Amino acid sequence: MSNTTSPNVPQIVYSATSKRVIEGEIFIKQHVFDYIISGTSETYFDGKSQLYQAGDFRLAVKNRLSKFVKLPPAGGEYRSISICIDQDTLLEMKDQYQIETPIHDSYDNVFLIKPNRFFNNYIDSLLPYLENNLDISDNLVKIKIKEAVLIFLEANPKLKNVLFDFSEPGKIDLEAYMRAHYNFNGSLSQFAYLTGRSLSTFKRDFSQVFNTTPNKWLLNKRLEDARYLIQEKNWKATDVYIEVGFKDYSHFSVAYKHLFGQSPSMR
Repeated sequence: MSNTTSPNVPQIVYSATSKRVIEGEIFIKQHVFDYIISGTSETYFDGKSQLYQAGDFRLAVKNRLSKFVKLPPAGGEYRSISICIDQDTLLEMKDQYQIETPIHDSYDNVFLIKPNRFFNNYIDSLLPYLENNLDISDNLVKIKIKEAVLIFLEANPKLKNVLFDFSEPGKIDLEAYMRAHYNFNGSLSQFAYLTGRSLSTFKRDFSQVFNTTPNKWLLNKRLEDARYLIQEKNWKATDVYIEVGFKDYSHFSVAYKHLFGQSPSMR
């Protein structure tokens, strides 16, 4: 799964790794179609976990926080193709194909897509470029992204309600959202955006709800979770830090020792 950086950058990304890879937090800014060629992938969001297998097509919905673990097969590589669908292309398609205004509905952060007979042919058309590391022109990338959208819509007409919903996140219950997502390593700006607030409003509302600053609250919640997993569940410190929302072990170790007076490797 590609960690997208801009909602208006169309990309087709080929991923191959022979190691177990944990992507501790992905803030998905644009919709991503993902096809697993080999291996399996575990996805975590909203207290749920899902396992995807080789041959699965899935859609990761924009403006969501999710965690991904890539698991290569024994002696092989985890391989996938991610098609990152930029908003400009979708706006262009909405006008070009006169797609009706979508009905707002709720969807999981990541979900399986029903395949049709054109899916495999589409993937086969991309592999010669991606596996041989050949450059794909910007014009061809845009054409292939449009093709993917049309193919998926033919098999899954209700996907238009997801793909062509251009609304921004609305203001939601801050306390409920943060208690459900504090172990995602999002920035304060991302948390503010996803809860429908400006950064200054987010900080003000947060202080009113939790009687502390966002940074202090997030740090303490993550460290409390880490201590529980280490002492009660016998997790290794080197496995815990990403699970609870830290980017690197060094920062986690220093913060843990400062709060609890001992290294996380000690029990």
